[in-house]
Amino acid sequence: MVSEDRLAEALKLALELGKGRRFKQSVELVVVFKGADPKSSEVKFRDFVQLPRGSGKETKVLVIASGNLQLQAREAGVDVLTPEELKSLSKRDAKKLSRRYDVFLVQPDLMTQVGRVLGPALGPRGKFPIPIPAGANLKALVARYANSTRLRNKEQAWVGCRIGSEDMPLEHLVENAVAVLNFIKSKYAKPLETTAKIYFKTTMGPAVEVST
Repeated sequence: MVSEDRLAEALKLALELGKGRRFKQSVELVVVFKGADPKSSEVKFRDFVQLPRGSGKETKVLVIASGNLQLQAREAGVDVLTPEELKSLSKRDAKKLSRRYDVFLVQPDLMTQVGRVLGPALGPRGKFPIPIPAGANLKALVARYANSTRLRNKEQAWVGCRIGSEDMPLEHLVENAVAVLNFIKSKYAKPLETTAKIYFKTTMGPAVEVST
């Protein structure tokens, strides 16, 4: 595994080279797999990874549920969409929701309906409905996804995600980067140090490679 010192060096340089914008930039991690088959399952990602230090921005969660789950969501102060409201959504409304929310947690028996109504709007944005596990503590589940980042690619030999914002302490960004890299390693059996290149960048800044 690449040392945290090397990660910190590259992050520090990426932040320096990317500074000076008039808005708060995201800090992004990109891993490029050398010589990998883009169609291989080991380099396909469609996952949420919890960030120990948060993402540096508000992640908006929508719960689509009825009954007890709906009550739990309202008690937790989470936005809720009822089955009745879901049924009455127009295509325009679905697109608005797909832009407004980052995470869609869904009561399992509503997944088919959600896929039919919201799927066409969520798919192009790389978002997807997530079934709520049976017996889950909904408040804890929402908190976990609110502090997560999304890893996603499509037949590409690289994957990237947000690991924070440029105003976060460097050590927090390093912690988040380590969490994401550990997750990637759990799916990609080869050592990243020799079979991949790791980069950091801000939203508008150049990519900086992590030395190995």
